[in-house]
Amino acid sequence: MTTASPTRRLRRPKPAPTWYSLARVTGPRQALWVRGTDHTRWVKCGADWDAVAITPLALGLDALAGLGLGVRSGYPVLADRVRGILYVLVPAGDGAMAAAVPGVRALTRGDELLMPCTDDGTPSAHWVSPPRAAAPLLVPADRLAEQLQDLVADRRRVVTP
Repeated sequence: MTTASPTRRLRRPKPAPTWYSLARVTGPRQALWVRGTDHTRWVKCGADWDAVAITPLALGLDALAGLGLGVRSGYPVLADRVRGILYVLVPAGDGAMAAAVPGVRALTRGDELLMPCTDDGTPSAHWVSPPRAAAPLLVPADRLAEQLQDLVADRRRVVTP
């Protein structure tokens, strides 16, 4: 007499998160936004960090992916889904390095950025990647600027016959 062995279910490994998967607007996030329980506040730029505003949002996500930055490393990255802008925090005084790229502007001393007070924020300001609890790990502005310039140049080559 043989006994049937219990059927084992193989667990599929969860796919590693990407910058695009972190930026995806999910149903639960939308539900939180509709409830309106999350809040934002204006924060001054230029003292501890500058912000690089990248339009379209997909260009910024492509740049982060191209840099090979760990998505769970705690690089502060925000999305404004209303205007389609990705904000990447860089060291203070370095934001202007990327400002020469089309579709990019720097928020530095004297500017303010709308930031979430909670994990999910609002459609106008939500964390794609929240900062670490300790001092935030900022994206190197020179590397970000170079990656953005390369991406814009590549896109122009594809569009231009």
